[in-house]
Amino acid sequence: MSARLHPEASEAARYVLRPAGPGDLAALERIAAARAIGINSLPSDSAQLLDKLERSAFSFASEDEASGEETYLFVLVDTRDGGVVGSSGIAASAGFHDRFYSYRNEFLVQASPELGIVNKTHTLHLCHDLTGVTLLTSFWIDPALEATAWPQLLSRARLLYIAAHRERFADRIAAESPGLSDEQGRCAFWDAVGRRFFDMDYPAAERLTGGRSKAFIAELMPQAPIYVPLLPEAAQLAIGQLHPVSELPFSILIDEGFDADSYIDIFDGGPTAEARFEMLRTVRHLGAARIAGLIEVPLQSAGRPGAGWALLANGGGEDFRATLAPIARSAPGAIDLAPAAAATLVRVKGATLQWAPLSPPRIDLGGSSS
Repeated sequence: MSARLHPEASEAARYVLRPAGPGDLAALERIAAARAIGINSLPSDSAQLLDKLERSAFSFASEDEASGEETYLFVLVDTRDGGVVGSSGIAASAGFHDRFYSYRNEFLVQASPELGIVNKTHTLHLCHDLTGVTLLTSFWIDPALEATAWPQLLSRARLLYIAAHRERFADRIAAESPGLSDEQGRCAFWDAVGRRFFDMDYPAAERLTGGRSKAFIAELMPQAPIYVPLLPEAAQLAIGQLHPVSELPFSILIDEGFDADSYIDIFDGGPTAEARFEMLRTVRHLGAARIAGLIEVPLQSAGRPGAGWALLANGGGEDFRATLAPIARSAPGAIDLAPAAAATLVRVKGATLQWAPLSPPRIDLGGSSS
């Protein structure tokens, strides 16, 4: 099924991203239970999940400018019935309390001029290079919405929140994507590497971490490089590969300009994408505008220059709201906006909104985005 890049005109602002709170516990318990075995971005234990929600609510309400320990959890809500249809999150600083471990991909080149032999060997190095980066986490969306534009809102609106509170977040952004495992939770990479040092299967290891830092496991693993050709073939093939549930959010990250060649997860070997925040497509096309008027007709019949679907947010702390809606640029620093979006986003008369094109143009940067 191909994705519908733009919602129907009647769907303007139908789904809204907002901060999650303790009142969303039942909905997030349902989301946690719906995840595949071994995919543990949200803890399945109710007490741990409630603690995560309470810490998130505290983070949204905090006035600290550069603490780094905050975690933010968002929910995507259907405005027609109030139902929660998605989640996503941000961890302000990975490894704030414990070092954040990854395997770094490297290639060792060895040569013998006398024999005319050059060997290039893939190695994995346990590292904490990404300690302190800001992490994008907890992406899940109702399968019925996967082939629509709403996953773009769920993922990219986090970038608008970061932009509105820039001092709270790092210059580098990263996201871990779950790697390959089967329906029973068996993971070839874990079986070949982690299980050698911990007498437990992959789902048990994920449950043990409970969505927390994996540092206590990483610190007991060998510090020497892993020579990939010495691993079983199934484990080699799993390195950098995605679990099917990861494909949609990963594709959004890559389209944003994230690079996923350098690091993998220490448990399942899934890719870790990372980028410099200011180089991301949404950030490069981010603008601010006040509302000058309302759009009362579908864009396709409006015939106005500068009109199109946009990602919109009000940028306001615990009152943060984000949605997708048609806009038209009416003057420098001003936009006309669909009424439903105006009602959702505007809390104070004369407020300024953040906005970015739903489909921002690509920019050839002549190099890596990271």
